[in-house]
Amino acid sequence: MFPSLIPEWFRKLDTVVKLGLGVFIGAFLLIWGGMFLTRPDRTIPPYSIGSQEGTAVAVHVPAWVSDTEIETLIYRFQKIAREGRKFGRMKIQPTTKDDPAGHYQRITIYVFANDHWTEAEALHRYLAAETSRDPVEQTFRAEFEKTVRGYYRLDGMAEEGRIGRIYEVLQGKDTAGTAAYARLLFKGPVTAATGSPEAPADKPASSPLSPF
Repeated sequence: MFPSLIPEWFRKLDTVVKLGLGVFIGAFLLIWGGMFLTRPDRTIPPYSIGSQEGTAVAVHVPAWVSDTEIETLIYRFQKIAREGRKFGRMKIQPTTKDDPAGHYQRITIYVFANDHWTEAEALHRYLAAETSRDPVEQTFRAEFEKTVRGYYRLDGMAEEGRIGRIYEVLQGKDTAGTAAYARLLFKGPVTAATGSPEAPADKPASSPLSPF
């Protein structure tokens, strides 16, 4: 159609060679377009769902991810909760699929930098140890909680988000001293939540509130 725009060397090529080049270039463009359209969200750190059991979800982030980046991830969970609870967009399967009120009425997310703790066996053992009196299992449960770097919990219309060492919080020992190493990002009704992953600076100050 526009022969003057086609290089002379290309017009001299064999038809089969032209076809091969066309297929190669077309495949490259298709792959590049697919990668562009499915590129990861760069406003939050890279993460993966290691395992999920019931309402509990273990999330893995790379070891180099900072607390500030984990904070943006926790705020993203908050935003998802406020905007229809479509946690499926975050690769999380329904946690209350039989609840007529919705598929994500309750959810507890633990964020780890060590993928060992996000394996299905580790999460199952942690949940089972809650009612166990075996000292070995209680020690395992404590180690699990001490390794958590970020925490998000949604229970009906109440939610909580924290980063840092939250072992004492998970143990129900949320004291004034806890704020020094387990920073509270937000806690309260979902409809009245503040802060966002785009503007974490708007978060409320930490305070020694009791757990759910």
